[in-house]
Amino acid sequence: MKKKPDKWVFSTCGYCGVGCGLYIGVKDGKAVYTKGNPAHDVNMGTLCPKGLSEHQLINSKERVTAPLIRKEGVLSESTWDKSFSKVADEFKRIANKHGKQAIGVLSTGQLLTEEFYTLGKFVQLGLGTTNFDGNTTLCMASAVMGYKQSLGSDGPVGAYEDFQKANTIFLVGANISDNHPILKLHLAKNKNNPKIIVIDPRSSKTAQMATTFVPIKARTDLALFNGLAYIVIEQGWEDLGYIKANTNGYKELKKHLQGYSPQEVANITGIDVKTLYELAREFVAQDAVLTAWTMGVNQSFMGTDTVSAIINLHLLTGQIGKEGAGPFSITGQCNAMGTREFGFTSSLPGYRNFGDAGALKEYARIAKVPEDIVPTERGYKYAEIIDAIDRGEIKALWIVATNPLVSFVNQDKLRKTLAKLDILVVQDAFMSDTAEIADVVFSAATWGEKEGVYTNSERRCNRANKAVEPLGNTKSDFDIVLEFSKYFDGVSELLYPEWEKPLDAFNEMKEISRGQLCDYSGMTYELLEEKGGIQWPCNEERPLGTKRLYSPDIAFRTKDEKAKLICADWFPMAEPVSASFPVLLNTGRTVEQWHTRTKTRSIDILNDLAPESWIDINPIDATALKVKSGDRMSISSARGRVEDVVVRVTQAVREGNIFVPFHYNTQLVNTLTSESFCPKSGEPNYKQTAIQLHSREVPDGLVFKETEISGEIEHIKTAYEGIKFVEKEKVVNI
Repeated sequence: MKKKPDKWVFSTCGYCGVGCGLYIGVKDGKAVYTKGNPAHDVNMGTLCPKGLSEHQLINSKERVTAPLIRKEGVLSESTWDKSFSKVADEFKRIANKHGKQAIGVLSTGQLLTEEFYTLGKFVQLGLGTTNFDGNTTLCMASAVMGYKQSLGSDGPVGAYEDFQKANTIFLVGANISDNHPILKLHLAKNKNNPKIIVIDPRSSKTAQMATTFVPIKARTDLALFNGLAYIVIEQGWEDLGYIKANTNGYKELKKHLQGYSPQEVANITGIDVKTLYELAREFVAQDAVLTAWTMGVNQSFMGTDTVSAIINLHLLTGQIGKEGAGPFSITGQCNAMGTREFGFTSSLPGYRNFGDAGALKEYARIAKVPEDIVPTERGYKYAEIIDAIDRGEIKALWIVATNPLVSFVNQDKLRKTLAKLDILVVQDAFMSDTAEIADVVFSAATWGEKEGVYTNSERRCNRANKAVEPLGNTKSDFDIVLEFSKYFDGVSELLYPEWEKPLDAFNEMKEISRGQLCDYSGMTYELLEEKGGIQWPCNEERPLGTKRLYSPDIAFRTKDEKAKLICADWFPMAEPVSASFPVLLNTGRTVEQWHTRTKTRSIDILNDLAPESWIDINPIDATALKVKSGDRMSISSARGRVEDVVVRVTQAVREGNIFVPFHYNTQLVNTLTSESFCPKSGEPNYKQTAIQLHSREVPDGLVFKETEISGEIEHIKTAYEGIKFVEKEKVVNI
């Protein structure tokens, strides 16, 4: 029987990027209940299964309740002073011997924005290393770089209200029914009887609610959007007035698209020519067209350019900056946006570009720090940090609230690489797989035990309040960084003068963002709570925020205030199917679990619903392998093998393709995935891995059907090698 709370604390969900408003019920100092906030515009009182049970993660048996230091091979409880001293001494030794860049840091999308800013400031200006990135590179980096190269700045364009206002909604590689289920509420409020067009290789739950499902061949979406742009121009459907007034590169794009005729695109994508014309027509036949996407677009070695190809189509048709229209990335984690805004990873705080001397001076002046300690360029991205460890270039790694020993690609290589470190430090609230191999663990507080703000997918800055005291001997990530900084001479006094609480960071963030696109200057904690969050930019002119970017009074963030139409080429997969590995593996999420399950595997109601991984396999392949639903089989790739995964036979996947969720350390699917990354964003190509399936009756697996990829093989070597090399400066400063 549940205890009746004696108080309710206003907060925001700490799982995905939807940003649902909720209340935490507290009884006798413990969180005992979670309920949706009926007055909150995002979720209107509803919550998904994870949100409804979120209070249970606070007292999870997986929690790390005190700092840990490895002694004689065993992690043992220690004090904060001993833990901070050991790590500080090692960091100083390594920096003195190998240079400051020999320290690497990997962060997360789970911290509060004040914590991201505080951490980034310490890492970049205090420790002095630029080798700092977040696990948001594994999910949102391609959207970031696509927005930058097309529109001049990061930042999702629209609002959830656009799901209610659109006439046509394209969902591309976005299974919102599982991954962002609350967004379906906004679709349900649309009175326009909208067309919902789902473009996906898999007939997901979202595809099953579509008015039109387009089963595209895996990893051909860039070719599709180039082809739709070709048709729009061919038919004279483009908005020439808008293009002339607001964009650059039209002539170049028109010429570039000649390689993407309808028949050629049909051959690549598997979508017939008639359907291509129908899809293109949707962009001009309706008043408001919205295109939303998630990991199916981003997690690709062509992710950045696919985002820009989507944006191209909206620019060509003027479907941007107005109600119900625009290109809209749906964010993965609760605060992936916060690290993008203020975290020092993809830019200087406040969306200031690395390499911009004026922006550097401005930041230094506002933050009251010397200009010479502010980085002039981005350091290594996530995968590059791992490679630098492998080369012996990085000797120390500090991992904050992420679990690469489940989430990163090519797990066998990763584990061997991390073993080369002089010291591995993990800062987490939960005993993750990565924490288990750490030399030192900083025990962090979690959601509900600390305060600050999150920014959701629609740029809504939401308030998250502290409901209970941190468990055991844990500290908020904000307090950990502030206290750790005191172990480095002069750093605390320089970076955090008189800072005591997250509000101090928030107030500095407001000044840093003043006049920038991500303007927080008009926000206060009180106003955020009163309004249920506010979408930036928010300032004196826009005291209640801004629903949409790039409307007539918000210019694109380029020097001439015009968007760029990007010429981007489609390339076949870097690792095609072959006789040895004739099947494509697609990975993704399920609604019941969260990322690597550090938060959800101890919550019975969630874990009982989805306790282990599974393989979705087409009936034709199941027949060939002599398996049925409930049987078990194995999966192998060029990098490893995963055993004993339960079978689910379904028409949701096409022949020669399977789907496996990535959450589970017991069936570690990222043992199989390849080291293929978008050269612009650094995001891994999780979604297509060439694999083989092995059953008890057919241990050698499926027979390769070469006709499935005829017409592609000859392009692969020259085409893929042609995009692997990108000058760093051009990537950073687009």
